[in-house]
Amino acid sequence: MIIGHAMTVHGTLGNGFQEVIYQRALEIEFSLNEVNFKREFEMPVIYHNTQIGTRRVDFLVDEIISVELKALTELQEVHFAQAINYLEAYNLEIGLLINFGAKSLQFHRFKNKNFKPLNP
Repeated sequence: MIIGHAMTVHGTLGNGFQEVIYQRALEIEFSLNEVNFKREFEMPVIYHNTQIGTRRVDFLVDEIISVELKALTELQEVHFAQAINYLEAYNLEIGLLINFGAKSLQFHRFKNKNFKPLNP
C-alpha cells in the first residue's frame, strides 16, 4: 500500500525534486486513499529515562510504520543505519526508507529485531 502510493508519486513527478516536494505529494496521495498517517510526527529521544531531544519521522503510518523519505541520487549506509535506529529508538516494528531521487523509485523495508509489543 505505502510503496504503491510512493510509486504513483514517483511515476507522476519523476526524480529531481527536493524531499519536501515528495513529502507533500505523498501526503496528498495518502489522504486521497484514506491511509491513516501523521506527517512529520515528533517523537522523543530518550537516554537513560531522560528526554534529551526530539526527532521527526517523515510519516508514521497506522501508528506502527516509520516511513523515511530521501531525494538522493544514491543512498548511503548512514541512511540505512538511520532508518534502523529510528525503529529501535521508538520501538516500531516496521520501517520503510523510500528514495525518490533515483530514476526508478528505491525502497527498503526494515524490521526491528528488538521490537517489544506493548500489549503482549
